[in-house]
This record gives sequence, structure tokens and C-alpha cells, in this order.
Amino acid sequence: QVQLVESGGGLVQAGGSLRLPCAASGRTFSSSAMAWLRQVPGKEREFVASISWSGRTTYYAASVKGRFTISRDNGKNTVFLQMNSLKPEDTAVYYCNTRVDGMDYWGKGTPVTVSF
Repeated sequence: QVQLVESGGGLVQAGGSLRLPCAASGRTFSSSAMAWLRQVPGKEREFVASISWSGRTTYYAASVKGRFTISRDNGKNTVFLQMNSLKPEDTAVYYCNTRVDGMDYWGKGTPVTVSF
């Protein structure tokens, strides 16, 4: 069983920064890739970033590359999404995700609102 809990969302002005932590429970965290996705009401959930179990390999959506950074601390069972130079189009609910033994696990999400 894996539980994911996101936090750190909130209201920020365009150009600002936020750091989203996702705390994970379960013994498999340090051996599992992790990802962040986001969703706007009425739209499909979209990929934002992912990180390998070791942290050595990361991938980013084109829309966030160069502005967002994903990282992890396996000692603390936490993955982070550092978001800089935020834009109004980054407004969404951000979800943490991992897949273990073929099953997807999701947190409840944390909302991010970027004002003009």
C-alpha cells in the first residue's frame, strides 16, 4: 500500500515561485519512479515532470522545462516540485503519482493558482 500526500499549493502572483512536497508512505518509495501531473477543471490530467528512483533521470513537459525542477529525498520519502517563473496557465491542481506492481497511486492533490 502506498499513500501520497501533496502540500505547498496556494495563490501566487505571476513570476513567483512555489515548492510542492509530496510525502509518501510505503517501503517501495526509494525504488519507485515518481511523477507530478496537473489538472484544470474540464480538462484531462497532464504530465508535468517525473524522476527515476535514483533521482538521476528526470523528464519534463515542454511547457514547464527550464522553470520547474523535480527532485527527491529518499531518506525522507519525499518528492518535490520546485516551480519558478510561474504563469497564469500553470494554474491547476497538482497531483503526485507513482506506479507500484502495475498499480497507479495518487494523492488528493494540492491547488495552485497563479494570478496576473
